[in-house]
Order: sequence, then C-alpha cells, then structure tokens
Amino acid sequence: MGKTIAEKIIGEHADKDVSAGDLAIAKVDLCLLQDGTGPLAVRELQKLGFEKIKNPKGTVFFIDHSSPSPRAELSNDHVLLRSFARKVGAILSDVGCGICHQVMAEDYVSPGDILIGSDSHTCTAGALGAFATGMGSTDVAIAMALGKTWLRVPDSFKIHITGKMPKGVYPKDLILYIIGMIGADGADYRSIEFCGDTIENMDMSGRLTLCNMAIEAGAKAGIVASDEVTFEYLKQYGRADKFRKIYPDPDAVYERVIEIDATKLTPVVAFPHTVDNVKPIEEAKGIKIHQVFLGSCTNCRIEDLRIAAKILKGKKVHQDVRLLVTPASKKVYLQASKEGLLDILVEAGAAISSPGCAVCCGIHEGILADEEVCLATSNRNFLGRMGNPKSFVYLSSPATAAVSALTGEITDPREYE
Repeated sequence: MGKTIAEKIIGEHADKDVSAGDLAIAKVDLCLLQDGTGPLAVRELQKLGFEKIKNPKGTVFFIDHSSPSPRAELSNDHVLLRSFARKVGAILSDVGCGICHQVMAEDYVSPGDILIGSDSHTCTAGALGAFATGMGSTDVAIAMALGKTWLRVPDSFKIHITGKMPKGVYPKDLILYIIGMIGADGADYRSIEFCGDTIENMDMSGRLTLCNMAIEAGAKAGIVASDEVTFEYLKQYGRADKFRKIYPDPDAVYERVIEIDATKLTPVVAFPHTVDNVKPIEEAKGIKIHQVFLGSCTNCRIEDLRIAAKILKGKKVHQDVRLLVTPASKKVYLQASKEGLLDILVEAGAAISSPGCAVCCGIHEGILADEEVCLATSNRNFLGRMGNPKSFVYLSSPATAAVSALTGEITDPREYE
C-alpha cells in the first residue's frame, strides 16, 4: 500500500513502517519555541531537572510575539529565554529578527524534517515538504530534552487544485475558500496535502500561506511535496544541499480527496469572529474600516509587500485608516528596503514596525478601540484576537487589504488591478 507524505516522514523518523492511525515514537529534527509559550516549556524542564537538551543546534527560541516587550513581566520572560538558550547552547532569535515561522522556513527547515513547535502555526513549514506541527509547551519541552516525541499518524486529505487563479485572486483567497468550505474543524488531526498544477506553479510564499492556515481547519499539518520551487527557495538562502524530494506514492490512501478549479475562484473575506465565516468580496464591499494590518506569519513576505507597494505607489491611505505594516523577518525587511518598497509604503501613509508578530496576537502595537474594524492579512479573527473583544477583525489577501486602505472600506482588488 502506498504512503502519504505524512506517513513517509513519520515512518522514516520512527524507523518503522507506519500507517494512518498508528502510534509512533519519532525522532525530532527541530524544536521551535516562542516567547508566549517558551517560558512554560523552560520552567517544566527545570522542574524535571534537565540541565541539557538533546539537540541544541536544532532548538530555536524566538522572541517575536512581544517584540519589543511592552510589559515588565514579559521582559522577565525574555530574560529567562535568553539565559536558558545560552546555558544549553540553543539558538536564540531575538527582538527584530522576525516571526518564528518565517525564520524557520528561511534558515532551518528542510524537506523530510519533523519540526514541532509550541505554536499552532508551526505547520507553516510544511510548505517545504516537512512534517511540521504545533504542540503544547510540555510536549515540546520533553522533545527538547529527549530528541523524540510520540505521534498518532494522521489520516490525510488530498486537496487537488488545478488551473490558473484569476486576476485579483491570491493564495490567501484560496486557503480562506478551503477553510470556508470544509469548516474550522473539517480537518481535525488530519494532514492536508496540497497538490495539483496550481500548487506546482505557486511560489514558496504562496505555499507557506496555505500551510500556515491548515491549522485553521483543525489540521495537524499542511504539506506540499518538495520540487524545483523548493530547491530554488533553499538555494536562495544558501541551503541547496538540504534539498531532497519528498512526495506521496501514486497509490497513497487518503481519507478524503477534494478537487478545486482555481479558475473559478474570486476574492474572499473572512468575517468576524471565526476564520471559516468566509464570504465573497461582494458581500464585504463597503464595510467601513479603521485599521489595515499587513503582517503576520501568513502574509508579510517580500512578495506580499511587493503586491501592496504596487497598489499604493503614488497614492495616499484614506484619512480615516491606519495602515500598519510589519515585515515577517529581518531578511524581508532588508530586501523591502533595498527594493524601495518601504519608501513607497511610508509615503502612502503606512507605519512600519520591527519584524515580529505585532498586532496579530493582540499584545501590543495596534490594539483596536471599541467598535473599531481591522482588515488584516493575518490568520485569525477570533473575538478579542487583536486585544479588544469589542472590536472586529476581517481577514483578506494583501491586495484586498491594500486597496481597502486607500478607500477606507473593504474593496474588491480587481477594481484596482
């Protein structure tokens, strides 16, 4: 019987043949911890008496969620992470380096890896042909200490997407459409494999967006087979030697196969207060907005900033709108500066902040006032997600966000392209 990508990777790391539903103890290549969940993991290890970790060079601590720190207690947590990383020889990605998922993709994750992280959007790295999944802080702590974890091998969904996406439609629209179709719990503990010629012709930025939001359908992982696009991405970051082909067998068994004709897609928006409350752009047009957030691990890579800059060049953000832009990593920030994108955005009226999670998780930098509306390129719009339960968050593509910043209301990007 053929294997899915998840079955292949987990089996390889468990040193045995595995199938969906099996329990396996698998070696872990990489561990990711961030400043919201990492301190709990460190304290658990200290309680258990661990003085060392199994793979220091495969363990990365990120200070990205509260970065720079807005409160003293969070600053103290940052000190804990810095001192622990130094003590055990782990890698520290400090203030301004960028969002954990973007940096992991740029610098650490390779095809065939198992990455576990104390952050639900760890699944982002599946775009590189890895099995990447989020876990609780204690689970990640034990994996840090022992170099392995236990997994139930997930059943897999195959989402086969064909055709060229129409003008004004982007990978963010595609994944929101999928989540709206199958629901927020439609893929609970499944691995979603994205495939088809639409995916084959999609750049790594788009693939990262798809896999990032697999968790919003409940998935354990989102995965794309590694190919020439993967190789070129690794080569771009000096890691071409890490490339290997990872793909499913032709006779792999899937719990569900979903066919999507990309040529029929239109721009969409996720309405408050759930990600699967997805509606076509026509139903969102005219909704007044107060803030636009171009950022997060979902959509603020260099490709996203290019889209926004192309739309905003020579124009001014609406007088009633605040446009907040947060590049996903230091490398993205520097590239955007080199290309003049930051100049265009600032001249249009944007406020640029240091690479990190920023307003996405509602800790600081852009918390909404009562009754205010934010249109965001991020991945969640739960009640209170951006720091105020009396506010409203809508989700869209970078193009929709950029054109809406100009008009002061949610606007169809096809009108500007």
